[in-house]
Amino acid sequence: MDHVTLLRPHEGLTVTSRSLVRLHSASTPDVDTSLPWETVRDGLKYQKGTPASEASQFAFASPYIESSPDVVAFASRSFTAGRPLLAAAVDLMHRIYDDFTFDTAATTMTTPITKVLEERRGVCQDFAHFQIACLRSLGLPARYVSGYLLTDPPPGHARLIGADASHAWVSVHSPVHGWVDLDPTNDVLTDRRHITVAWGRDYGDVSPLRGVILGGGRHVLKVGVSVVPIA
Repeated sequence: MDHVTLLRPHEGLTVTSRSLVRLHSASTPDVDTSLPWETVRDGLKYQKGTPASEASQFAFASPYIESSPDVVAFASRSFTAGRPLLAAAVDLMHRIYDDFTFDTAATTMTTPITKVLEERRGVCQDFAHFQIACLRSLGLPARYVSGYLLTDPPPGHARLIGADASHAWVSVHSPVHGWVDLDPTNDVLTDRRHITVAWGRDYGDVSPLRGVILGGGRHVLKVGVSVVPIA
């Protein structure tokens, strides 16, 4: 982690980060072979003399993710009695994709999950936070994943440098399969197009850049991302 302090007057600050990453393909799990979701939930309960599961820390509320009766009701439609955990989580992902509209003007970083559910609009961060809230509301471990997504330009158009943005998705823990990543914004299990940068309880744990600006004037933040495969 790097820290920068600017004590002189300035009109702009540009932060550029370049990384070369190697991706390894992961097999797509058979979602119907996961344990019943109630079994996973009950396995996280505290037992005297038994070490807590590493995944259990992601089963609780966090600053950006809280539950409510409406969140529980939405989640429960997918998590019926005895249903395999991953099958239910994938069904929940499908429903979020079908019921919610991607709208960059609908929310901000501080928009609560209850409003996202009420208006059914938001961006990838909102959809990830909402699916995590659904999972945690049932006592299941889920973490927020931040990264980048390889996108292709429309046919006949050149790739624009800096035209993309960061992306967010969800990771749910299955005792049989480990952490399994789901992208509710695109309604897919993640693949080599998804590049993981960090994960945590919510966005607050993995913000790529944070700081404090003191002084007058108008501040505008612009972000540009380019993901380019190397042959």
